[in-house]
Amino acid sequence: MLFKKAEMTSAFLKMGLLGFAGSGKTYTATKTAIGLVEHMRAADLPLGQKPMFFLDTETGSDWVKSTIEAADIELFTAKTRAFCDLMEAMEEAERNASILLVDSITHFWTELCESYQKKRNRTRGLEFQDWAYLKKEWRRFTDRFINANLHVIICGRAGYEYDYFTDDSGKRQLEKTGVKMRAETEFGYEPSLLVLMERETDPDSKRVTRTAHILKDRSTLIDGKAFSNPGFKDFLPHVRFLNIGGAHIGVDTSRSSERDIPADAGRDKERIYRRIVIDEIQSLLVEHFPGQTASEKRTKQTLLREHFAASWTEIEELMSLPALRAGYDSLHQKLERRPSKYAAPDFDDEIPHLAREKTDPAEPLDAAEPSPAAPTPADGSAAGAPAAAAAAAGGPAGDPSAAEAELSAEDTARAAGAKACRAGLPIDAIPPKYGRYKLLRAAWEEGYHAEAEAMEAEMHA
Repeated sequence: MLFKKAEMTSAFLKMGLLGFAGSGKTYTATKTAIGLVEHMRAADLPLGQKPMFFLDTETGSDWVKSTIEAADIELFTAKTRAFCDLMEAMEEAERNASILLVDSITHFWTELCESYQKKRNRTRGLEFQDWAYLKKEWRRFTDRFINANLHVIICGRAGYEYDYFTDDSGKRQLEKTGVKMRAETEFGYEPSLLVLMERETDPDSKRVTRTAHILKDRSTLIDGKAFSNPGFKDFLPHVRFLNIGGAHIGVDTSRSSERDIPADAGRDKERIYRRIVIDEIQSLLVEHFPGQTASEKRTKQTLLREHFAASWTEIEELMSLPALRAGYDSLHQKLERRPSKYAAPDFDDEIPHLAREKTDPAEPLDAAEPSPAAPTPADGSAAGAPAAAAAAAGGPAGDPSAAEAELSAEDTARAAGAKACRAGLPIDAIPPKYGRYKLLRAAWEEGYHAEAEAMEAEMHA
């Protein structure tokens, strides 16, 4: 039976404090931890007699050691930033400690990302597909944090949240929209009590005050309140709401939906899809060049270099699926004079001004393909007369403001690169319409890398 009568089964404090440098995170966490131990001792709970554990990434324990020991509490410390040590610390503290302080959680998230980046030889930073592993690995810690029979207070550095907005000129800009803990993006959801610490200075007296803003209190007793120079008594209503001394039941992470998922649902079909595209490439070439003459072989090699920028072995063994599809679409348009089924609908095929301007003087544009002749009107007037008349009359065709609002070819390529990165496409999946021109290729890659850096900043923020 899945459901049972509800009980209060949160028996341990799970608290998070975030703030910028000098906001009082470490000191407030220490005072709260001391007060919690004294609270357990007053209730004659055996857990209150165990030592306090401090997992230290920035030597903060050295500066509060005397304060903790003055409260007759034994202190054990571990100074490390390795994520693997964070997991081990949770296990050890659950067995032997009254409470665990972690300061700062930011370093453990950073170390996990940097270790993965070094192990995978990501010289240009983490790639989009890397975050799936990192988030899954981090989730091992958050599951342990929620379910551990242990009081845990976690400090983390504050970082800004960012979001895009469109300015008056129509360009996308990145701006700060809030503050969050600098760790894995969703970690702020895990603590039951989340506190933002801020340092405030009175302009007249120059007196400094540390203020605790309650961002989240699941008991709702102190939610949204602010406390100056806070201590344990300010957070006591939340602590009293807990079932301290009782059974702690977090979330059952042993249950899963694997039995309901078909055996082949998780199968990676990319290899099959790659084989399909490769066969289509071969079939298209054979259809247009069925012979084996030296001339036809050279033509096929030229087409492969032009549309894939690779040899056949590279295409068959190394090229990614998006790059294969993009190359096939370019080849298909060249030979069949129409887009293939892999044509990307998300990208605007029209590149402004490209018909009239050269993007690189040293690299001429492809020869313009002939277009079907426009039908001649019954009155014998030229087909372009209406547009010309509209232009002469100052209509849309001749509206200078409309021309100024049109994006340049480089801006279009740059925006397309950013969109491809956000969609998870690899950088080698650049559409041929940008890739065949040096200036547009550079703009596309610039947009891709800028978006990748913004996404990485969002994840680390």
